[in-house]
Amino acid sequence: MEITRFADARPYTAPKHHDMRGLRLQGFDASGARFAWTGLSHFLPGGGAEMDASPLEKIYVVLDGAVTIELGNGATERLGKFDSCFIPGGEARAIRNEGNAVASMLVVMPYPEAAA
Repeated sequence: MEITRFADARPYTAPKHHDMRGLRLQGFDASGARFAWTGLSHFLPGGGAEMDASPLEKIYVVLDGAVTIELGNGATERLGKFDSCFIPGGEARAIRNEGNAVASMLVVMPYPEAAA
């Protein structure tokens, strides 16, 4: 078993994100997990991620606060505490924290082919 203590989690930068602070919880340099990596994203008020699509599927679980997920087709959903969503690979999405409190979200994703 490999444990990552929250106090020891290392920050990472996510492309096309703004006013977001990410912590790597498992995978990559945090553990030997090979099937997926897990991060914790803290979105400041007004923070988010640009509309973008990747070939990788992803799972988001909101742990605190709320975020708005906008899909490439214009549909939007507000996710609150303990709400979650699955986004298939290739589906465009944007993320916004439209509130005045920090929103925290668990992110689970497979590795890119080159990093596996």
